Formats: sequence, C-alpha cells, structure tokens
Amino acid sequence: MRTATYFFIFLNLSLALFEEPAVYPLPFLATSMLEVLCLLVFLGRLTHFAKVTLHNVFWKDTKNICIMVAILLSLTDLAIYGVLRLYDVRSIRWSRIVRPIFLINFAESRQIRRAFRSIRNTLPEITYVFLLFMFSLLMFSLMALKLFGERNLLTAEGLPYFRNYLEIVFDLYVLVTTANSPDVMMPAFDFSSWYALFFIAFVIVNTYIFMSLFLAVVYNNYKKHLKVMHGGACD
Repeated sequence: MRTATYFFIFLNLSLALFEEPAVYPLPFLATSMLEVLCLLVFLGRLTHFAKVTLHNVFWKDTKNICIMVAILLSLTDLAIYGVLRLYDVRSIRWSRIVRPIFLINFAESRQIRRAFRSIRNTLPEITYVFLLFMFSLLMFSLMALKLFGERNLLTAEGLPYFRNYLEIVFDLYVLVTTANSPDVMMPAFDFSSWYALFFIAFVIVNTYIFMSLFLAVVYNNYKKHLKVMHGGACD
C-alpha cells in the first residue's frame, strides 16, 4: 500500500512534465485521465484510512481535510480547464500548486512532514538575517546609483548603466550569485579601475559574509527543530 501510494504521488507530480506548457507534451486527454486515476487512488487510500480510524479522530486530523480539499480543487480545476479548451479559451492549471499536498499529508509521509515542519519553524528565525541582507543590498544599490548614475555610462549593448534604482537592485542581487560577474562591473571598471573596489566590497560583504551567515543560521535552526521533533514530538 505504501509503495503504491508513493508511485501514484510521483506520477501525479510528474504530470507537470507532460502538461501544457510541457517539456515532453502529451495529449490533454492522456494527462487528464492519468490525473483522474491518481486522484481516485488518493480518494481510495483516504477512504481505506477512514475505515480503520475512529470517526472523530479521522475528521479532526487536518491532514485528511487537506487531502480532501486538494482532491476537490484538482477535479474542479481539471473540469474547468477541459471546458475552456472546448471553446478554445486559454487558461492556467492553477491546481498544480496543490499537488505537493499529497506528498506531505498522507500517513506514509511521516518523515517528510517532520522535515517540512522543521523548515516551517526555521523560517521565522532566519527572517532577521534575511532583512539584514536586504538592507545591505538596498544600501549598496543606493551607493551604486550615486557613484555611476551621473557618469552617463553605457553597457556593452549600448543601454544606460546603473541609472534605474530597481534595475540596480536586481543586478546586484544577481551578482550575489556571481551569475553576472564580471559583466555587470565592466562598464564601471572601463571608466576607472578604482570602481572595482566597490564591487569587491559588495561581493565580500554579501556573497561571502551574508550567504555564509545565512546558511549557518538555516542549518543550525533546522537541526535544532529536527532534534526536538525526534525527541518529543509525535505525528
């Protein structure tokens, strides 16, 4: 039963690869029939669980309510999408975002729920580090606007360089990942090599210090919550 449940959960999640817009597109009828099959299996598994569980216990368990709501939303979305396709009206399968609910809330997914709860409990405690990082990013973006905005610099494509504050924030945010390095700094460096110090300082503070601090806080808090759950929490 556990293997079958995991198989259909995996099949349901994998449908995103074959539904429009898809990597490997399949006809709508094929993907819809597979999804209905998965939902029927989930409904049957939930019905089986209800038969072996006390009535009051079953209906008080929020996991079961979440599964029923996810099944209902998925069937409703599938029906609406199918009707709109008949009239050549383009729409979006918004119910795809509820598919991970099946992975988290079935009784067989106890370890996944523990990991999910640990992540959820960790998020509030890393908010302070994230806010500090965003403050640093915004301050560096403001300095970049003051340093380069009035220099009339151009990018290699001939576009204005660092003259829009929101674009600067985005470019520097990408620079934290080093994905646009060194391209983002070359117009300033070509104007004066001393401007490289600004980008060096930015990378040291935000990429090396803040990202390391962020990772350490996430890891320590996640490990702490996971130990608490293993030590005293029951599913």
